[in-house]
Amino acid sequence: MTRTSTCVYHLFVLSWYIFLNFYISREGEDPRKSQIFLNGGQWKYLTFLNLVLQAIFFGVACLEDVLKRTKGKKDIKFVTAFRDLLFTTLAFPISTFVFLSFWILFLYDRELVYPKALDNIFPVWLNHGMHTFILPFSLVEVILRPHCYPLRKKGLTLLAAACLAYVSRVLWIYSETGTWVYPVFAKLSPGGLAAFFSLSYIFTIGIYLFGEKLNHWKWAKRHLA
Repeated sequence: MTRTSTCVYHLFVLSWYIFLNFYISREGEDPRKSQIFLNGGQWKYLTFLNLVLQAIFFGVACLEDVLKRTKGKKDIKFVTAFRDLLFTTLAFPISTFVFLSFWILFLYDRELVYPKALDNIFPVWLNHGMHTFILPFSLVEVILRPHCYPLRKKGLTLLAAACLAYVSRVLWIYSETGTWVYPVFAKLSPGGLAAFFSLSYIFTIGIYLFGEKLNHWKWAKRHLA
């Protein structure tokens, strides 16, 4: 893609995520739909946190595009470094995890993650906006331009901190309200929950390493040329 095309693409995706976040926030004002967000609000769901994360990332990407065009530089060091760190350690792993974990559980038994009753509350396009389109947008970003990965220890530490923060919030909500964020958690014993969270983190590590390999495969030859 040319620099202009890249800028237009980032602006389009940013606008899409802003629209999704605004739409969902307005839906929460509906008395019927607000029941879903009890005991923790919409921010108890990783899906909604990911939408905010993606909006932040593509906002930074747009900012970098604008600065490059106005200053005529190939890279804006601080902004480019922050963009790369945000994408490699959080935006790509979490969007891919949300896509894969949601659809695996949905196809196995949707009642564990997205009960059929929600079809009468949220339109189908919104479900796909939250859980499907997030992966293609991340993959296009990988293909669109190279991203500098941090030292693996640093990257995995930041990812671990984000995962630990979310799991801690899930457990805190349960301790305060007696209800689980997702129905699947209610089906598991304490040992099962520990195994589930541990395997989920291992899964995200695999996604992180896959993103690193994908970035290397796409861009290594270009750097060597």
